[in-house]
Amino acid sequence: MEIANFGVEEWLNVYETQATLDIAQSTIASMTMSELMALSPDNGTQFYQDLAQQKMNYGAIEGSEAFKQAVSELYQTVNSNQVLQTNGATGANLLALYALVKPGNHVITMFPTYQQLYEIPISIGATVSYWQLDEANNWVPDIAELKKLIRPETKLICLNNANNPTGTVISTELMQAIVEVARTVGAYVLVDEVYLPLGEGQQTTSIADLYELGIATNSLSKTYSVPGIRVGWLVANETLTDLFRKYRDYTMICAGVFSDQLAVYVLQHRKQVLARNRALVQRNLEIFKAWVVQEPLVDVVYPESVSTSFIHFKEIEDDEAFCKYLLKEYGVLLVPGKRFEIPGHARLGYCAPEATLKKGLAELSKALRTY
Repeated sequence: MEIANFGVEEWLNVYETQATLDIAQSTIASMTMSELMALSPDNGTQFYQDLAQQKMNYGAIEGSEAFKQAVSELYQTVNSNQVLQTNGATGANLLALYALVKPGNHVITMFPTYQQLYEIPISIGATVSYWQLDEANNWVPDIAELKKLIRPETKLICLNNANNPTGTVISTELMQAIVEVARTVGAYVLVDEVYLPLGEGQQTTSIADLYELGIATNSLSKTYSVPGIRVGWLVANETLTDLFRKYRDYTMICAGVFSDQLAVYVLQHRKQVLARNRALVQRNLEIFKAWVVQEPLVDVVYPESVSTSFIHFKEIEDDEAFCKYLLKEYGVLLVPGKRFEIPGHARLGYCAPEATLKKGLAELSKALRTY
């Protein structure tokens, strides 16, 4: 089995430790253990007492019941038996694709998106059709184009909501329209939902609550600001979950008792985490917008209160060469658009710590003029 290099992950693996101003990440500024423990009235005393008594064994293989119950509460129609703990959302996506896609299957994927969602099906031997997002349409998927791509034999539709790298959100209304198309041929719909829109009044609904053949993947890495514990999950109907259990035994044992305990803690305090992150997103988005307005060499379709944006360089053709120059001369890290197969752009993670964002944008403006 052959598979293409994973553009964005390969780039970050090589360059992220070299950056002094990292505005490439799509996580909302990661929280420290001190910040996390401050969420509880006892400043984490009980958490650490429980941890001190915890044997460092495997723990619950699929995730503790406390974890599965906490995850199920994020949905309207899901019970804990429909939840499987995974190694981040990448582990959840891998599990779903590995279990469902067979050689010769037809898969539709939005594009651009997280590369895993189309390269894994290709590597298995599936035929992949690309549902192209158009920048001129604000990167919003066009349902008419999906209807042209769907076939009687289509097995799976892969989506990313909100979209990485563009920050575009699929509304509940549009997702319902996608479901209706999928239902006509009995296709599964896999949605990577790691980016939760944090704007006021935004209407999005998990695929797990909209479609009987929907598969939702998610994690604590982006919206919940704790990528370091590598905990994610997959949610589907109970028949599918049983299928995924079989394949999961070959791809993962467990997350481990520490990661599970901290994941439960974060989910139990999710209202506080989301309040912190909502304020950070809104504040940093205003800083980012103000920079774009005064920067004539860049434009962007603004993200919808999601922690990733995809800037367009007006005068730079080789975005990867520029990003290497930017890192070497100014210490600023972006992800080149070429790593998403969309040249002339770059992913800019504006939800870095505020000081990092401000300094990074200022240095980016300098680099645009000296390159």
